[in-house]
Amino acid sequence: MQVMAQGWLALELSNSALVVGMVASVGALPILLFSLHAGALVDRSDRLRIVKITQAVFLVEAATFWVVTWSGHATIPVLLVLALVGGTCAAIEIPARQSLIIQLVGRDDLAPAIALNSSGFNLARIIGPALGGLIIHALGLAWCFGVNALSYLAVLAGLFMMRLPSVVPGTRGMSVPQVIRESTTSAMAGVRYLTQPGTVRDLLGLVTVGAVFGGPFITLMPVMARDQLGLGADGYGGLLASVGVGGLVAALVLAGPATHWRKGRVLVISSIGFPVLLLLFSFATNVNAANILLLGVGCALIVFNAVTNHALQLLVPEEYRGRLMALYSFVVVGLSQFAGSLAAGAVARLTGVGPAIGGAAAIMLTYAVWTIRRAPELSEL
Repeated sequence: MQVMAQGWLALELSNSALVVGMVASVGALPILLFSLHAGALVDRSDRLRIVKITQAVFLVEAATFWVVTWSGHATIPVLLVLALVGGTCAAIEIPARQSLIIQLVGRDDLAPAIALNSSGFNLARIIGPALGGLIIHALGLAWCFGVNALSYLAVLAGLFMMRLPSVVPGTRGMSVPQVIRESTTSAMAGVRYLTQPGTVRDLLGLVTVGAVFGGPFITLMPVMARDQLGLGADGYGGLLASVGVGGLVAALVLAGPATHWRKGRVLVISSIGFPVLLLLFSFATNVNAANILLLGVGCALIVFNAVTNHALQLLVPEEYRGRLMALYSFVVVGLSQFAGSLAAGAVARLTGVGPAIGGAAAIMLTYAVWTIRRAPELSEL
C-alpha cells in the first residue's frame, strides 16, 4: 500500500514520469552502495536481530511519510530523503531476511518456504492496493502511509516471538575500520565466487536482466494507469492487485503441487513467458485486457523469482549465503530500481510509457532466449 501511495504522490506532486522513476531509484541507491558489504556482515552476525532492528526503522519511516503527507508538507525533496532512508535500511534488511529463511525451515523445506514467502508478498500486493484505493477515497492518501506504519507493530511482534540459537557476531571486538576492511575483503571474495563461470553465474545473469528491464514496469504503473488507460488512483490500485492475484496463485501452486515439477523446465517457461506477457501489456489500451495480461505477468514473475532464488540458495554453500542474497538484492532491488526505474522513467518521458515498457520487455526476451540456448544445463535443474 505504501508503494502504491508513494508512486501516486510523486506523480501528483510532479506530473512527471521521470520524477516517479527518480523517487524509486533514489531508494535503491544505498542498496547499490552497501548491500554487498551488508551481506558480508550478515554472514557473520545474528540475522534475526538485524531484521528486528531494521523493521523498527521501517516503522519510523512509514510514520514520517504519514505525518508529512497528512500535514501537507510532502514535497519531492522530502520523498527523496525518506526513500533514501528506506533504501539504506533495506540494504541491510533484505539479505538478512532472505538468508534467514533456510535457518528457520532447513534445506528440505526451502522450496515451499520460498514459495510461501512469495505468496505473502503477493497477498500484500492484492490487499494493499485494494485497501489503499478504499482508504484514499474515504480518508485521503496520507492514511495509506499511516496504516502501513501501524502494520509494523504486528511484524515486530512476530519477529520477537521467533526463537533461534544465539549467534556470536564474528565482528565482535573489531574496530570500525577493521570491520570495514573485513567486510570489503569478504564481499569481494563472495563476488569472485558467485561470478565464476558456471550455472550460478548464468542464473544471476538471467536475474539481472530480468530485474533491470522487467522490474521497472511496476514503477511506471501509475503513469500507465493514468496516461494510457485513463484511470485514477482506484484503477491504478486495481492494476497492482491484478499483478498480485497472478503472483499469489503462482506462489501457492509452487508451494504445493509444483514442488515435484522439474525446476529447469519451469525456469525456461517463466523466463520467456514473463517478457512476452509484458510486451503484450505495453500495447494495452483496454482496462480489462490490461488486467488479464497483468494476471499472467504476476504469475510468470513470481514463478521466475521463486525458482531462481531456490536454485541459487541450493547451489551455494552456507558460508556464502548471506553474500548471495546481498548480491541478489543488489540486482533485484538496487539495479532494478536505481538504473532500471530511472532509465525507464527517462525513456517513458521521451517515447511514452507503452514503448518504454515494451522495449524493455523485448530486450529481456532476447537475452533469455540467448542464455537458454547457450547454457542448456539450466533446463536440467
